[in-house]
Amino acid sequence: MLNINNNAALRKQEILVRIAKLQLEGKLEEGVHSIPKEMVPKGSPSIRCCVYHDREIVRDRVMARLGFSVENVDEEKRLSDFAKEALNREKPTWPILTFINDACNGCVKTQFVPTNACQACLARPCKVNCPKQAIEIYDHRAHIDPEKCIKCGLCAQNCPYHAIVKIPIPCEEACPVGAITRNEETGHEQIDYDKCIFCGKCMSSCPFGAVMEKSQLVDVIKHIMSGKKVVAMYAPAIGAQFKGAKVGQLETALLQAGFSRVWEVAIGADITADREAAEFAERMERGDKMMTTSCCPAYVRAVQIHAPELKNCVSETKSPMIYTAELAKKADPGCITVFVGPCLAKKREGYDNELVDYVLSVEEVNALLTAKEIDVSKMEAKPGKYNPTVSARNFAKTGGVAESVKIRLKDASILRPVVINGLDKAGVKNLQNYGKINAGTVPTPPDCPNLIEVMACEGGCIAGPSVIMNPKAGAVLLNMYANAGSKELVDGIPPKCDMDEVIKNEK
Repeated sequence: MLNINNNAALRKQEILVRIAKLQLEGKLEEGVHSIPKEMVPKGSPSIRCCVYHDREIVRDRVMARLGFSVENVDEEKRLSDFAKEALNREKPTWPILTFINDACNGCVKTQFVPTNACQACLARPCKVNCPKQAIEIYDHRAHIDPEKCIKCGLCAQNCPYHAIVKIPIPCEEACPVGAITRNEETGHEQIDYDKCIFCGKCMSSCPFGAVMEKSQLVDVIKHIMSGKKVVAMYAPAIGAQFKGAKVGQLETALLQAGFSRVWEVAIGADITADREAAEFAERMERGDKMMTTSCCPAYVRAVQIHAPELKNCVSETKSPMIYTAELAKKADPGCITVFVGPCLAKKREGYDNELVDYVLSVEEVNALLTAKEIDVSKMEAKPGKYNPTVSARNFAKTGGVAESVKIRLKDASILRPVVINGLDKAGVKNLQNYGKINAGTVPTPPDCPNLIEVMACEGGCIAGPSVIMNPKAGAVLLNMYANAGSKELVDGIPPKCDMDEVIKNEK
């Protein structure tokens, strides 16, 4: 996956900020058409063939940020028309991703290429280990016959000089389920939504920014500006996305941005942890082989489509987002709920659930705060009335969910946890193997885990496809944030989270 600091990400972020500023000024329809020219002025160095082509790509990005699919769009339709349509839209539209063909590089098929670092050495392990005799040494370097090469990578693995490099198609390489493939007729990539688990890896790995999520920011700003009661629900990972921010400052920033109430989704995580621990104990008592956690919607979809033998093991407990949305709707009937997270898959989960009206990425919320010139780290700290547990806030990191279940069990000795840290191709195969164990098609190992935590993103939600903080730095900030004033354990077990009591205290 690309580092979050790259020109493609910065350009997409700039478009969000420009749109938000125009909308807040009441000038979206009249000003949106100028964004491509302002971002790609005459005389600027071009990424593609010319500035005019670059402007067309920016135009497509603006459409995506307005919440539209760019595939098969009417090229004669003006951006102002799209803006007007976005402002009149009642709800987000499917699909939640869109693919910009003009931005796609049409990458060549994955291949292994010898570089000039090759020494044409005596050992020649690349040639000796090639199973198809696809390598010859001449002109003082190795050469690979593309007709014979099966792309096994043994040549690169065995070269002592690392002189053979793999040139991948980044989006295809990143997709764990083969949902994005090259269309041989157009030469561009295409997404199969019947296979897609919405992990967002293609989106965050494309160096040309050709895969984009359709933003819901315009919709949310519209409701805020109309005076409706719009409630923000931010995931634990978001508390670790703003450098220098302390617990309670993000709440103040979101209120200043126009949200009427702010809920920390760690509240929902406490509820999830309580109920998931109870469900696990019940399943083990009745003789189930294993249970998997249910918080990561990308993983749940991966099981449903690509590892169906594991379906009956997925916890029936709802995710923290859903429990928090229940709280929000009970506390403020008729409110508009907006989940804020680092994740594309949550947009899919929210799209399918009537309790969640909109889902914004932290990237989108950061654009709103930037447009309103709100610095989170300079806000007054006003934490919510509910003080979540450390384990609830740690849902955002790999291993956090399993640990939260463990400390809530009366008898933790029954627990044999395992964590799948990131869903890549190997991780999906691992899931399928657990499915075979569950179905009885392969023997159950004596030390087989009975609680499986799966995070689609390596490191957990703090490494989601839409984060604005480097995941390693985010992990450090999360640790500080999780331990800042969170609840103590009572007799070694966190206190139960009572939904009715939470709502009563909020009111």
